[in-house]
Formats: sequence, structure tokens, C-alpha cells
Amino acid sequence: MSNSIKLAILGLGTVGTGVINLINDNLDELKRRSGRDIIITEVGTRRQRDDIDTSITQNSDLMAIAASDNVDIVIEVIGGTTLAKDVIMQAIKNGKHVVTANKALLAEHGNEIFAFAEENNVHVAYEAAVAGGIPIIKVMREALAANKIDWLAGIINGTGNFIMTEMRDKGRPFADVLEEAQELGYAEADPTFDVEGIDAAHKLALLASIAFGIPLQFDKVYCEGITGITLQDVNYAEELGYRIKHLGFAVRRDGQGNSEDAGVELRVHPTLIPQDALLANVNGVKNAVLVNSHPLGQTLYCGDGAGAGATASAVMADVMDLVRVLGSKSGDEQNSSEKNNHGHHVPHLAFIPEQLSDTPILRAEQMITGYYLRVHAYDSPGVLADITRILSDAGINIDAILQKPAHKVGQVPVIILTLPVVESQMNLAIEKIEKLDTITDKVVRIRLDELA
Repeated sequence: MSNSIKLAILGLGTVGTGVINLINDNLDELKRRSGRDIIITEVGTRRQRDDIDTSITQNSDLMAIAASDNVDIVIEVIGGTTLAKDVIMQAIKNGKHVVTANKALLAEHGNEIFAFAEENNVHVAYEAAVAGGIPIIKVMREALAANKIDWLAGIINGTGNFIMTEMRDKGRPFADVLEEAQELGYAEADPTFDVEGIDAAHKLALLASIAFGIPLQFDKVYCEGITGITLQDVNYAEELGYRIKHLGFAVRRDGQGNSEDAGVELRVHPTLIPQDALLANVNGVKNAVLVNSHPLGQTLYCGDGAGAGATASAVMADVMDLVRVLGSKSGDEQNSSEKNNHGHHVPHLAFIPEQLSDTPILRAEQMITGYYLRVHAYDSPGVLADITRILSDAGINIDAILQKPAHKVGQVPVIILTLPVVESQMNLAIEKIEKLDTITDKVVRIRLDELA
């Protein structure tokens, strides 16, 4: 058995370069922990790099690298969902283990990729795809393996968290903070994936599948961004004892006796949470995931969610797991049909594939949350009574009401917090409120969760 494990790194951007630097910096530590020499034999890059060791083959043909006999593990950090998918499938076909940081690819095509990996007796590892350096995938697949996960909530996009933190702490408008986030490299030139919640939805799809043992279903994640959040709402939330965070939620619902309402909520949206909640105090570009499980209870995992160091750390954690799997086999066993089966590694989505559940994903109108409502009305008698009557008739319980001084002559903002209610009930109530002659604008709604 060879004492070396040969890696190919596809993509030499921030993450790929970070992986090379990590290996160079911690080479002795890696060998001490694994008992093997970990070497990079090939890198995939569109142009020749002068700063790459001459012993490493540089090649622009990624498909050839994925099939190379000189590679044991393929690290895919090129991104995207087209070429990356083709390369990973090629690597799997040729018996290579794969490590990827590509959350979009796995969220959209993971079911197919994982099934193909199972068929070919190799493993696709993806710790770096969710929350950067936080080992949340490993925690949920392994450390919480004996627990039943009831729900999880997470700050899983650093750009959005940076924007909401700056708006709250410095009173800066959304557009101003977004521009700075782009200048700092936290947001892309086209920030849509970050600010509209798509990036977080990709990650949530992965977390939910591991939590509940369901197939990946990114297309069923409810997704709402932060572009409509104003300083006015940030300040009102603070006054009421809450903070607004852009969160992803995966929640198991039992339907309370109604089987039609039983299922899983998958939702990404701005959320009011109590100021003293742990997630409320995770600021800047940090990520955090709060998991509520039985019997353990609530546990919080927090750290850097992006960047070369954090992501490279997660990539190499996966590599080390695979090195140990490869090292536990003799040469003959590695070539057998039993290579790296589930007797030697945790299943991709934590559950044995045959045991994945067909639990339905609930529709948006079935979701249950509390609400923050901002209603602008004429300052005339009976307005508040009309609003509260409509909410009461819809079966919506009010938790708090705040009436603010007029912003325009004769018009006042009324802030209402409600207890949890089914989304469809709130939709009907808002529709009726907006039809009142005394209401001057669309009702602003932001979901609210006590994280209890």
C-alpha cells in the first residue's frame, strides 16, 4: 500500500489557493494526524501559475484530471452547476473520492450525485459547502446522530449578516452598506444570491436533508431577501426588544392532529428575534447555526462562514476523513466492490439512502410564525379598533402594539407584534386591512420567531 494520498485541486481561486497554503503550512501536522503523506499531484487552472510547485502538474483539462491514475481525491472548488457537475461525475465514474465546497451544485443536483457515488462505492464530502469553517455538517451527521432534530435556525450567509449588522449598529441604509460589502469583497458585483436569500436557501436544503432524512429539495425552499428592510423597521424592532436577522429555518411540524399540515417547513427570510437570543448577537460576516434536538436540547455553532482560511479548513477536514478511510484498506480491498461502503463512512445525508423519508415540504401558506406588522393609517378615531378587529376575526392574537408619532401630516405608523399564526390566516387579514379606507399604504410584514 502506498504511503501517500494524491490530491487534485480543481480551481485556483481564493479557496483552491487557500487549500494549497494550508497543506504547505501544516504538512507535518497532517501527516502526524493521518499517518500518510498528503501530496498535491495535479491542479486544474486555466492559466499556468508561476507560484505553484514545479512537482505539481498544471492542466486546464479538468476532465482529464478527474480521470487521472495519479489522483486519489478530487477537490472541486470551481463553482457553478454545469462544468463542476460534469467533472464530479467523471471523478466518481473513475473511482475517485470527491471533496466539494459547491452548495449550489449539491442543493440542485445532490440527489443524483450522491446516488452515483453510492453506485460507484466512493464518497462525496461537502463540509465546506455550508457555513465555511463551522463543522456543522459533521456535527449533524455524526455528533447528533442519536438525536431527533426538531428544528434548526441559522445565519448562513455572511453578506446578509454584515448588512443587517451595519444597518442596526450604525444607522446606515441598505444600499450604502451593500456598496461597502461589494468593495470589501463580501458581496459579488451581482449580489442577488446573497441579498435575495438564494445562497442561504442552497445551504438550508442541505442542512434540512441531514436533519430530517429527506431528499434534497431546494426548489421547495421559501425564499425572501433583505432588500426591502428599512432603517425604520430596524429601529422599531430594537425599540420592541428584537433584532432583525436574515435566517434560514428548517422546522418539523406534526400537524397537531391534522395530517395535511404535517411536514417540514423550509424557509429563508428576514426575522425578528429577541435581542438576548444567541443568534441575535452573531454579528458582521460571522455565520451561526442553532440546532434544537432531543434529548440534547439547543446547541449553537458559530464561526467564520467564508474566506480562504475557513473554507480551506473545512475542505481539508473532509480530506482527512477520506485519507483515514483509504488508509484503513489494503490494496485488494480498495479495489473490491465493498470499498468505502457505509460500514466505513457515514452516509451522504446521514441516513441510509433506502431509509430517506418522503415527508412533504409544506407550502408557504402552511408556515407558522409570529409577525411584525407596520401599518400606516390616517390619524382618525376607530382606526386601531378596525385593525385589531380584523386580526381577531382571523384568529390572530396580538402580543404588542406600538403607535408612533406621525411621519406625514395626519398619518401615523402603527406597529403590531402577533403570536404565531398560519401564514394563510395572516394573508387574509392583511388583505382586509389594506382595503380599509383609513390605510394609506401596503402593510409591511416581517416574520418573528422567539427561537424557543
